[in-house]
Amino acid sequence: MPPPADIVKVAIEWPGANAQLIEMDQKRPLSSIIREVCDGWSLSGSEQFALRYADGPQLYITEQSRGEIKNGTILRLAISPARAARQLLERIQSHGIDARLEALKELAKLSADPTFATEFINMEGIATLARLVESGTHFGEMLAFTLTAFLELMDHGIVSWDLISLSFIKQIAGYVNQPMVDVSILQRSLAILESMVLNSHSLYHRVAQEITVGQLIGHLSNQEIQTYAIALINALFLKAPEDRRQEMASTLAQKHLRSIILNHVIRGNRPIKAEMAHQLYVLQVLTFNLLEERMMTKMDPNDQAQRDIIFELRRIAFDGENDPTGTEKRKAMYTKDYKMLGFTNHVNPAMDFTQTPPGMLALDNMLYLAKVHQDTYIRIVLENSSREDKHECPFGRCAIELTRMLCEILQVGELPNEGCNDYHPMFFTHDRAWEEFFCVCIQLLNKTWKEMRATAEDFNKVMQVVREQITRALAMKPASIDQLKNKLRGLNYSEILRLRQSERMSQDDFQSPPIIELRERIQPEILELIKQQRLNRLCEGSCFRKLGNRRRQEKFWFCRLSLNHKVLHYGDLDESPQGEVPFELLSDKIPVSDIKSVVTGKDCPHMKEKSALKQNKEVLELAFSVLYDPDETLNFVAPNKYEYCIWTDGLCALLGREMVSDLTRSDLDTLISMEMKLRLLDLENITIPEAPPPVPKEPSSYNFTYNYS
Repeated sequence: MPPPADIVKVAIEWPGANAQLIEMDQKRPLSSIIREVCDGWSLSGSEQFALRYADGPQLYITEQSRGEIKNGTILRLAISPARAARQLLERIQSHGIDARLEALKELAKLSADPTFATEFINMEGIATLARLVESGTHFGEMLAFTLTAFLELMDHGIVSWDLISLSFIKQIAGYVNQPMVDVSILQRSLAILESMVLNSHSLYHRVAQEITVGQLIGHLSNQEIQTYAIALINALFLKAPEDRRQEMASTLAQKHLRSIILNHVIRGNRPIKAEMAHQLYVLQVLTFNLLEERMMTKMDPNDQAQRDIIFELRRIAFDGENDPTGTEKRKAMYTKDYKMLGFTNHVNPAMDFTQTPPGMLALDNMLYLAKVHQDTYIRIVLENSSREDKHECPFGRCAIELTRMLCEILQVGELPNEGCNDYHPMFFTHDRAWEEFFCVCIQLLNKTWKEMRATAEDFNKVMQVVREQITRALAMKPASIDQLKNKLRGLNYSEILRLRQSERMSQDDFQSPPIIELRERIQPEILELIKQQRLNRLCEGSCFRKLGNRRRQEKFWFCRLSLNHKVLHYGDLDESPQGEVPFELLSDKIPVSDIKSVVTGKDCPHMKEKSALKQNKEVLELAFSVLYDPDETLNFVAPNKYEYCIWTDGLCALLGREMVSDLTRSDLDTLISMEMKLRLLDLENITIPEAPPPVPKEPSSYNFTYNYS
């Protein structure tokens, strides 16, 4: 008979004594259980003790967190958080250097515990650490542990960053600005400054006065602190007032930030980890967001300076023709030229730029093409002006619509997503990457228009094909603008048609009744194959990131299914693992028989709790939770959509429920199409014998292993 749900069997350790094996009644007060444990070892003053986990982060157990204790957990009797905080506060102010170092080392570890942190902060512990830093008497390991403890304590959100003194900021900034500082101190100093900027508007201005972008860029050659330096640059960029962002962007360009990142990070001799990929993505988004002002600026038809840009486009395209002398003749000629340039409003083309987005950004792109790639611009305009009217590709209209499309694809004007690492290396290979991207895409549009033999009525169809060509090419992550051109050359209109046909083959090519019947017969065995693949992936396991205030300091955790599919094993890791994690390193487990359901998105408990994440659509789409007895949850945020589909499908398969993800539908269609083709091919190769054939045996299905990568 299983034990009651409120009883948890645990082992409790105490240095120098045999462990106690007890059945912990979760209905009893924790203080009563601790008193009983102390009595077992003849320890007086039970109120001075507490329970902590013996493994992992070794957090203190409270009445609020005790529900997370599982059967078989090893606990440790320890001095209470208040007593530990008081002792450490005294020791870090002692005169003995060795004693102070050991105290700071222990404090750096304990500060991640919210229960201890609350006690230490209530004893003015943060102010004490700040004074130690401001004194300038700590160096090396002692200073590194001091900064680590300070950062961990502040990240609990108990104390406002606005209370930090100017002298403390100057001291931390001094470590960043010094040429020879220990890497561990530099990492923590950069992380503290980043947190200041992100969490306090007033501190942003103080940090911006103390730290120059040039000093931060100088740190990018050091691989140990690259991520911290770029993260602080991004924070300063993100929190800068709008009128300062363009100025900051100009400074970054003058300091050659792009080329330094390209050479020392993207093309460096180390693989790019997830956090660095995220910071590169953030920088990419913030850079493109500088285009938002022009994207949302309407053209003023009465502004002569803006109208002169349109005149310049006309002049470059039709330079050899002299203007007629008469006003009416000149007006008629301009109207004809504007029609040849492909504007919708031939009389006053300025009206074409009054819609936002893309606003004036489209005109900027057109002018860049006309001046920097003049031969290409003239060729596109003259080539289309010489075609029959019904087949000409309207350059002006296409450029405006293409600019709008590129803004949508690259999400210009939207804030970075917390869980996204989708940066494109090619945008770091050119100082005018946006404009060059436009120039490549407008040539693609013109080429696709010709391949489709399109007319004005086909404009939207052409734009849909071009969007597909661009998004497919970007998904291949070209490393340079030239590689993008090569990818797009391979994605001509014929190839897009072939890909579309291939992707909807199961819908278009297999609609006859016999084929539908065959499909229905095949589907169960294909679903079983997909189910086994999902469960195999769960047995291999995946690494998940714990979301928090500070990305680089976050912990990872790993989860995998036992080989007999009966237990989910999971546990914390110090860093993202390379390969499979052994079951022995995963200290926690959940019997599959205890799992009640799997919920996703906004139904997840951790999405309801974290309002910041709740507003982040991308994180919301990657969230799922396992609900298990008694009223417990294991919360996940998948690293990407593929892992999300694998895990939600696998867990549903584990519980005997239907797999409904887009990935399963795609895999099902692909595999059924493959199997049907093979079976139909076998039928085509059958030779009909002259004599009546013998009674056939039941044909065996074609077996194959599908490895989704």
